[in-house]
Amino acid sequence: MRIIADLHLHSKFSRATSRDMDVESLTKWCGLKGITLVGTGDFTHPVWLRELRAKLKPTERGLFTHRTQHFMLTVEVSNIYPQGGRLRKIHNIILAPSFEVVDRINAVLARFGSLMADGRPTLSLPSDKLVEYVMEISPRCMVIPAHVWTPWFSLYGSNSGFDSLVECFGDQVKHIAAAETGLSSDPPMNWRLSELDRVTLVSNSDAHSPAKLGREANVLDCELDYDEILRVFRERDRSKFLYTIEFFPEEGKYHFDGHRACQLRLSPQETRAAGGRCPSCGRPITVGVMSRVEALADRPTGEATGRVPFRNLIPLEEIIAEALGAQPGTGAVREEYFRLVHELGSEFAVLLDAPPADVARYAHPRVVDGLRRVREGRVVIHPGYDGVFGEIHIFQGADDQPRVEEPAQTSLF
Repeated sequence: MRIIADLHLHSKFSRATSRDMDVESLTKWCGLKGITLVGTGDFTHPVWLRELRAKLKPTERGLFTHRTQHFMLTVEVSNIYPQGGRLRKIHNIILAPSFEVVDRINAVLARFGSLMADGRPTLSLPSDKLVEYVMEISPRCMVIPAHVWTPWFSLYGSNSGFDSLVECFGDQVKHIAAAETGLSSDPPMNWRLSELDRVTLVSNSDAHSPAKLGREANVLDCELDYDEILRVFRERDRSKFLYTIEFFPEEGKYHFDGHRACQLRLSPQETRAAGGRCPSCGRPITVGVMSRVEALADRPTGEATGRVPFRNLIPLEEIIAEALGAQPGTGAVREEYFRLVHELGSEFAVLLDAPPADVARYAHPRVVDGLRRVREGRVVIHPGYDGVFGEIHIFQGADDQPRVEEPAQTSLF
C-alpha cells in the first residue's frame, strides 16, 4: 500500500507553535492532506505525553491510531554541548515503538535538561551519547539527524555543526541509518556528499501548524508496521521507498547566504567575493545551505542512478492563493481548497495524482494552470536567506524557464 509519512512535527507544547497542534487537529488535517502516517512530535513533554496516552490506541504493529489516522511516537531534541573547542547545537529526531520505551527514554533525557520547558527539549548531552543511550534502551528505536544543513542547529550547520557524520556521532555512527534533508536542501544537493551514500535521505515537514503538514514527506510502498518502515529506512530499500516529497529548496529560509537586517541575499559566489561580510554594514553573513554544501561536497552534481527519486511540490493552498491573487488561509482560498479536497479525495490526490481535466471540473482555470506549472517545475523563486523564506511565484515569468536562480534539478516526474 502507498504510505505518505510525515514524521517530524511539533505539538502545541513547542515554542512558536499553533495551539491547534493537538491530536484532533492533526487527525483532521492529515485526512485533508492525505497523510497516512504522522509523527506525534514532542513525546518528551509530560503533558503532551499524557494527552497522547489518553487519545491514541496502540496497534499490534508498533503504531497508534486516533480514529482512522495512524501515528508514530516521535520527538525532536536539541543537543547543545561543547566539543572540539566550539559550542555545538544539533537537532536530532527520535522514533520509538511504544509508550514503555518512551518512558525509559524520558527518564534518561530528564537528567540532561527540563522536559517540561518545551516540546523540543534542550539537552546538555552530546549527540553520540544520545544515540548510545537511546539504542541501549531499545534497538528498535532510530535516531535521525534533523534538517542536516541549516546554519544554527544541525549536523552540518555552518555556525555550530560538524564536517562529517563520524565527527558528530563518533563510534555511534553505526546506528545512524537516515538523515533528514530539511526544507532548504533537496536530495541532489545531498548526493554531492559521498558520506551520505551510506544513509537514507528522508524528508518531513517540521510543521508548527496543521496547514504546514506534508510540505515535505516520504512515500513508501509497505505495510503500516513500525518495524517494517524502519527496516526500509535502515536498508535503503528502494523497492519500498518510492520517493520523497520536497519543498523547492530555494523556498527554504536558509537556502542562500544573507543578512536579514540589511535585507541582503547572496549566492555562495557573492559571499566569497564579499569576504563573508555584508557589503552594506560589514557584519558577518549568515552562511546558508548552498554555501555549506559547496564547502563539504566531494563530487559534482551527478545523475540520479540508484537513488530514491523525489518530487518538488508547492502546497495546494499556495497554488490557489497565487492563482486567485489572495493570501493562503483567507476565505476564498480555503473555500477553493476544501472544495478540491472534498471532490478529489485529499490534497496529495490533487497534487500528485489527479489529471488536470478532473481538477478543472471543480477548480478555477487559473488554479489548474498553476498546478500544471508546478508539476512541470515552471516556477520562479527568489531564494530564502538568514531566516527569511524564499519568495516563490508560479505565474510571474514562469513561462520562460524552470527554477530560476538555480539550475534545474533531476526529479521523479
